[in-house]
Amino acid sequence: MTPMEQRSITEVDRIIDQFRRAFEGEAWHGPSVLALLDGVTAQQAAAHPIPGAHSIWDLTLHIAAWERACLRRLQGDPAQLSDEEDWRPIYDTSETAWENTKKYLVDTHRELLDAIANLDESRLNEPIIVNSSTPFSTVYVTLHGGVQHDLYHAGQIAMLKKALVNL
Repeated sequence: MTPMEQRSITEVDRIIDQFRRAFEGEAWHGPSVLALLDGVTAQQAAAHPIPGAHSIWDLTLHIAAWERACLRRLQGDPAQLSDEEDWRPIYDTSETAWENTKKYLVDTHRELLDAIANLDESRLNEPIIVNSSTPFSTVYVTLHGGVQHDLYHAGQIAMLKKALVNL
């Protein structure tokens, strides 16, 4: 029996589980973010097989940017992303740069899960950021939105991978 199974499961535990499933695997919908990125080369990641669509690499950085934004917001930073933070330009398309991008994504994801694990459950229904000039959603909605965001872009990555086969 795992430590989670030995104690009562909290809503924070469930949120972590949903993030883990979407990102690492065992989601009922299909392949996780990491499963979809597995085996993708730098050349494939940088390709634009669908005209006007982002690349796999663009989407990977974008997922990391918004997981980082969730983390920053949990820490009290409003994290209003600039266009360049939201869709970082890619200047180096080498295999090393692609491996570093994937490592950054995984590291960001782990930092976010660590922060969620340390979250006091009483915060879930509070605004993630209290700011009278800009309304923010609750911690609960923000974190579930992060899971949904990962899955939305995982679907795009899946479509891009299929389009790469047809090139």
